[in-house]
Amino acid sequence: MFRRLLDSPWPYFVGAGLLLLAAIASQFEIRTPSRPEGTPADIEMLAERDDLNVVFVLIDALRADRVGAYGYERDTTPAMDALVSQGILFKNVQAQSSWTKASMASIWTGRLPANTAILRYDDALPEEAKLPAELFQEAGYHTAGIWRNGWVAPNFGFGQGFDQYIKPKGGRERLRAQSKHPSGRAIPGTDEDILLSAFEFLDAFGKDRFFLYMHFMDLHQYVYDDSAPEWGNSYSDSYDKSLAWTDRLIGVIVNHIEEIGEFDNTVIVIMSDHGEAFGEHGIEGHARNLHTEVTTVPVLIVLPFRLQQPIVVEDEVSNIDIWPTLLDMLGLPELPNTDGKSLMPLVMASAGIGGGDESLVRIRYSHLDRRWGSPNVTDPWVAVQDGDKRILWRANDPENSRFYDLRNDPGEQQNLYSEDDPEAERLAGMAKAYLEVTESPWGVETLKIELDALRLNQLRALGYVIKP
Repeated sequence: MFRRLLDSPWPYFVGAGLLLLAAIASQFEIRTPSRPEGTPADIEMLAERDDLNVVFVLIDALRADRVGAYGYERDTTPAMDALVSQGILFKNVQAQSSWTKASMASIWTGRLPANTAILRYDDALPEEAKLPAELFQEAGYHTAGIWRNGWVAPNFGFGQGFDQYIKPKGGRERLRAQSKHPSGRAIPGTDEDILLSAFEFLDAFGKDRFFLYMHFMDLHQYVYDDSAPEWGNSYSDSYDKSLAWTDRLIGVIVNHIEEIGEFDNTVIVIMSDHGEAFGEHGIEGHARNLHTEVTTVPVLIVLPFRLQQPIVVEDEVSNIDIWPTLLDMLGLPELPNTDGKSLMPLVMASAGIGGGDESLVRIRYSHLDRRWGSPNVTDPWVAVQDGDKRILWRANDPENSRFYDLRNDPGEQQNLYSEDDPEAERLAGMAKAYLEVTESPWGVETLKIELDALRLNQLRALGYVIKP
């Protein structure tokens, strides 16, 4: 049925597009939909409810320090800030890679990249991998995923568990938008196409229990419309303009959930797969190193009720912890063999209930094969962080690894690496041990996908260099 809706006649899309245009325009005045008031103790009761929906919003390439709730001075995210002011904010979250496919595999499975084996352009999740959408499906939810990033396409295994897994047709957007991406490349359409598809899904299945995943890409491509704030013309300024545009789209989808009467029954999660660099270490973009600007990401949870004060979790956690936390919160089965852990004890402790769990504050890892787009050659980088100490270990060139004291150098500008430094060598040893994974993570050989010229060019349009 959902597929038939997406193939509906053009007059429908004209009408839907005009409604969307009006909805986006209305987001200049931020309005947080009303919900009943709740308490932190009510969070523990969510697992007993049988009427909850989940909307999972992934904003590709969103770095935490550009979000107002994380202290940014520009008004880039008024809608998200208003939503999380009554919900849960994780203040210190590390992504497990700075490249979408590796990071998303870790997010969905709760496993570190070495334990997903999704490290290169042709790697794919096998059917043996268990993803959250499968757990929702088995629990009776109607599941849908709407995406525009080719690295999460179904041929890479990311469609498992979704009743519908849709890449919307480009060109249905109604506002005049432009892209200022450093690569100069563009992908068809904008995230308005995602919203139109989401509207169709919600109008068709919004009265069923549903799990809806939306993977927004306009920020990744630095897309914004004619009404963008006058913040300048640098790549960094264009990124901020695009974030303000994306934030308006978040407001639109939230208001639509209210319009269909499901806001009081819906948990909304907003997070990112990785950040974005603006020359802090000599590059623009991402997927080229593991510095903090490309691995520090936001995680916001909007509850089906409003808290008088937001719960801010200050503890250092990871993206692999988020799905174990959500499944625990919702009373759904666990994912198998995760490296991530449920952060519910930290959430409740941050709200003043319980003493937390110190074992959940662990050493954090990120992983990137810098030659992921080239055949027959690898260049693994592993970031290991223990408290204020962080190493970027280069497996092929260990003497040029980088070691930082984040307490005195949060921007990672002073490389302190020395093989004579016991702390540096301790973290380097952890990085080496991390890479010594010999067993297949799923009990089968790593699945390799042969990409045809069309798909390769679609992925190159995202701004990546792939040389198969």
